[in-house]
Amino acid sequence: MTSIMKTIIQNIVIYTFALFLLPMLIPGVQIDGGIGTLFIGGVVLSLLFLLLKPILNIIGFPVNLITLGLFNIFINALLIYLLTVFVTQITITAFTYHDLNLAGFTAPDMAFNTFFAYLFTAFILSVIDWFGKWLMN
Repeated sequence: MTSIMKTIIQNIVIYTFALFLLPMLIPGVQIDGGIGTLFIGGVVLSLLFLLLKPILNIIGFPVNLITLGLFNIFINALLIYLLTVFVTQITITAFTYHDLNLAGFTAPDMAFNTFFAYLFTAFILSVIDWFGKWLMN
């Protein structure tokens, strides 16, 4: 029983921290309301990932098998969309990255419409989640 509670609390902390980082990394993510909204969003996101993601993984297993797991990003994007429906202070909108410079490489302007903004947010959230779980183990 205690390991289950520890895992749930660990997920809440990771998702709350991820929601704290997302607006800093992605210009289209906006969280209004301060620390309370972050905590509520972390709890709701943890519940969505705990309750709905296994069901969606079972339903989408054939597509996930064909795409070698890339379909998980679409499932995560759907869960993030549900998060923005349940917690209205969290919004994700279309955005553009201007003049990306990384190690001498310059990328042109990259514009993301709302659909791809959710996909990109899901990808970044997955990376933060993976790193947080790796760090805590």
